[in-house]
Amino acid sequence: MDAGLFTSMLSDKNILNLKKLSYKYPQADMGEFITLLSNGFYKTLPLKDFHGMNLVYMESTVQVHLSAAKVLLTPQNSSQIYGIKAMENEILSTFAIEQVDTSRESVRRILSGYAPTNETESRIYGMKKGLEFIANPENKISEETIFELYQLTIGAFLPEEDRLLSGEKYRHDSVYIVGNQVEHTGLPWQLLPEYMSSLVNFINQESVMNDLLKAALIHFYIAYLHPWFDGNGRMARLVHLWYLVQQRYSSALFVPLSEYIEKTRRAYYGAYTLTEQNAKISGVIDVTPFLVYFIENVYHKLATALPSTATTTHTFQVALEQGNITEKEHSLWNFVLSAYGSNQFSTKQLEKDFGNAAYATIRGFVLKFEKLGLLQTTKYGNRVKYQII
Repeated sequence: MDAGLFTSMLSDKNILNLKKLSYKYPQADMGEFITLLSNGFYKTLPLKDFHGMNLVYMESTVQVHLSAAKVLLTPQNSSQIYGIKAMENEILSTFAIEQVDTSRESVRRILSGYAPTNETESRIYGMKKGLEFIANPENKISEETIFELYQLTIGAFLPEEDRLLSGEKYRHDSVYIVGNQVEHTGLPWQLLPEYMSSLVNFINQESVMNDLLKAALIHFYIAYLHPWFDGNGRMARLVHLWYLVQQRYSSALFVPLSEYIEKTRRAYYGAYTLTEQNAKISGVIDVTPFLVYFIENVYHKLATALPSTATTTHTFQVALEQGNITEKEHSLWNFVLSAYGSNQFSTKQLEKDFGNAAYATIRGFVLKFEKLGLLQTTKYGNRVKYQII
């Protein structure tokens, strides 16, 4: 292939869509183009496709800004192991992605400790237990703990026909993902133990791959294999988060990953589809489109996800060391960080959500923290909302 033609194709915006690329360059031999990519641009991954060939990605195309990692590595000035607001939004969004009806009121009920009253609330309860499970640093990723997470979060709430057989970690029959047509067929069930074992080995081994990209790849691969009859998407997103937690990205539990995905749901599913469509032309599963989706729609959106800046944290620590903050105010601050993040809240809302302080205490807290430069106010007519600076 002519070097100029190859360079033009490689730098074309349609490089992630081989079908469009072939239409734009009808004079090009796509087989030769793929061979050149394989010889110098594809990076091989230690995970197999359904035919036993290694997955690949284009390393030069998937660059994550350092700011994304910094956000997720930033320690949270909160006694909560999991951000309450993040957990609420994570549950709502992960169900919305799969078009499972639920409500914020039901989620808040379960997160407040109430027992489930119906099937929907039972599913919410399962997600709550699952998120708590991955937040526990003692729960390391293995085939056994993935199975435990699945049963805790999803398996216990499935109808009988979708449940796993006794003693089995994965499905015992074929599974198809259907839209207007069959869009994806899961890995033959007989191969699941072998492939899932390889995935767990990959998760736990040292890798030169960027942690954030590796988490997205794990996400892709679980959905690609489709190890269970139901709940594969939820499990893919949970294990994605779990891996980041295991790699000590402490703020991963204060960012609702699925909220970003839900806002770009069409592109999310499109990245899966595009990966498989490209494979029909190239003969190889190149996960670059899925990784690029996560870079552009999730990771690079995180810069404003967390409100607790270095300045805010320093201001709080100075006030604390000077004895200007009471124990109750300290508890309220930790709660605001965890429950509201960068979102606005009112004094009445804080009083109701915190549940262990009189309104006068709440009022005094927000006025004092506003003067300290930790909270800012926004007026809506006669109403006032507060927000962490």
